[in-house]
Amino acid sequence: MKDPGPESLFLAVVLPVDCLSQLVVNVKNKGGDIIKEIITGNTTSDVVELQFQNTDGTIINQFIDFKSEVQIFRAYVLWEEELGFTRNKPFTLCFVSRFNKNEFISSDAMSKLRQKNPTAIRTPEEEKVPEMHIMDLQMNLKKTDVISPNIKKFCKEANITTYAKESDIKIWSQALGQDMNLLMSTVKRIHPEKYTNCKDTAAITSPCLCHYHICVGWYPCGLKYCRGKDSAGRYVSYRCGIKTCRRFLSYDFVVDKKYNCLWDDI
Repeated sequence: MKDPGPESLFLAVVLPVDCLSQLVVNVKNKGGDIIKEIITGNTTSDVVELQFQNTDGTIINQFIDFKSEVQIFRAYVLWEEELGFTRNKPFTLCFVSRFNKNEFISSDAMSKLRQKNPTAIRTPEEEKVPEMHIMDLQMNLKKTDVISPNIKKFCKEANITTYAKESDIKIWSQALGQDMNLLMSTVKRIHPEKYTNCKDTAAITSPCLCHYHICVGWYPCGLKYCRGKDSAGRYVSYRCGIKTCRRFLSYDFVVDKKYNCLWDDI
C-alpha cells in the first residue's frame, strides 16, 4: 500500500494538557520487512517514547525526556541459544545521551497526531547521516537522578550496562546549571580505547569492546508549516503536517565479559 504521506498523520486537534497519546505506525525496513512502531507522548511529564521489535526479536525503546534534555535508547537483546548461552530474560543495554530539541517533535505536537489510515505502510522522507557514539562512561543508576529521574526507571534492568559520554555530561552541566563534579560522580570512566574488539577476543569471560547498531525506521523529526489567511484576511502560519526521518546509530562500549556481546561474532 502506498504511503499516503505525512499530512494524513497530522490533524489540528486540541487535547487536554495532561493527555497521554499513542500512535501505532507500520514501517517498511530496508530489508522489506514490516515493523510495527508504537509512539506515545505524555504532555504532563513532557516525555515521548518510541518502541518496536526487530525481526530477530530484539525490542528497542527510545525514550526522550524533554525537560532534562535526555535521550535513552534501550535494547532488550535475546540470547543466541545456538551459541550455547541461554538466560531467563534478555540482556539489557541502555545508551544515555543529550537530546537536541530539533531531533524529534515535542510531546505536545505528538499528542495531536492522528492517523487517517492506520493500516498504511510508512516510509520516511529523509534519511539522517549515520551517528557513531563511543560510550566512554558507565552510569551508576543510584546517582543518576541529578541528571534525570527517568534514567533509573527506564534502565533498571541495565544496572551495569547503562552507558553515557563525557562530552554530554559537560553539556548537561552547562544546560542544566549543574556542577560538573556532581554530574561526574554519577559515572565511571571506562576507556574504550584500551580494549580489544570482542570479535578479536579469545576468552569468553574477558572484557572487550562491543559494538551495537540501532536503526529507527520512521519517526516524526519535525513539523511542517503552511501559510494561509485568517478570518480577517491576514496571512498566518499554521501546522499542516510532519516531517519524517530514518536514523541509524552505532554504539561502541565496554562489556565485562565477551559472552555479553556474542552478536559481534555473528
